[in-house]
Amino acid sequence: MRRGFPHLGTVRAAITALHRRLPEDGLRRFEASVLPSDVAFSDSEDLLDGAQRIARVMVHHFRLPDARVAVSFRSGMRDAAHVELTAGPEYFVELNARFTKHRRDIGAALAHEVAHVFLHRLGLSFDGTEDDEILTDTATTYLGAGWLLLDAFRQDPLTSQKLGYLTPEEYGYVLAKRAALTGEDPAVWFTSPQAYEAYVEGRALARAEAARPPLEGAGWAERRRYVRDRRRAQTQPAPPARAVDGDGYAFEGRSPMRVSFPCPVCNQRIRVPVRGRVRARCGLCRTVLECDT
Repeated sequence: MRRGFPHLGTVRAAITALHRRLPEDGLRRFEASVLPSDVAFSDSEDLLDGAQRIARVMVHHFRLPDARVAVSFRSGMRDAAHVELTAGPEYFVELNARFTKHRRDIGAALAHEVAHVFLHRLGLSFDGTEDDEILTDTATTYLGAGWLLLDAFRQDPLTSQKLGYLTPEEYGYVLAKRAALTGEDPAVWFTSPQAYEAYVEGRALARAEAARPPLEGAGWAERRRYVRDRRRAQTQPAPPARAVDGDGYAFEGRSPMRVSFPCPVCNQRIRVPVRGRVRARCGLCRTVLECDT
């Protein structure tokens, strides 16, 4: 099982793509997450009836009022689930038969598959199977249903389970980005201690991104590094654009010099003049940022 942040570039690109395709008012429709009570599955509930009920919850959450999802279980599947993407309005989702014994994870599997339908109708996809699946995991999480995917991550001395293509820490990162956007804290819903630990690690990275130069909230050591890099760029004959760590700030031009950096909300790059304290507004997500350039 991969851990850490090996897909971070694709995850960030997916968040940017969602902001581009879903403007601010579109994202606002997803401020409330799927609740644990919406996907609770009792042992006394009929398996197929319960799966269909949860599928309807996901269809409603992703605002697909004319979509119908038919759920079945199949033995011998390699993947956790599969959906046939057609013109609709009916979509057929097959779940791995192992979910008949792990009913509490049916919501997580259906969240991912219904997100596939949502993205298909939105016309949003990435090239390549892995990148497209990472987009789907990211969208599921960023739009309020993917905390279920992280909560399905469990480990004990004998078994280990994880759903989706993202690592647990990457799920945590996306959830933290969503929490910063909506003010909603998903930590209270985790039943898996391993999921909570991964969320904390992902949240630490997301918070670090929200406090790095030239943002005013950057720490002393990072500010000192920024000033050193700025001075070097100003004294070079023709300072090239240079990003720190591949995804940080970059200095551009000379008259006037500008600094570009990724928006801590949507990852769209922002360019502002190097002239001390400035207020920048992201042209994509409209976030206002206080900067010290």
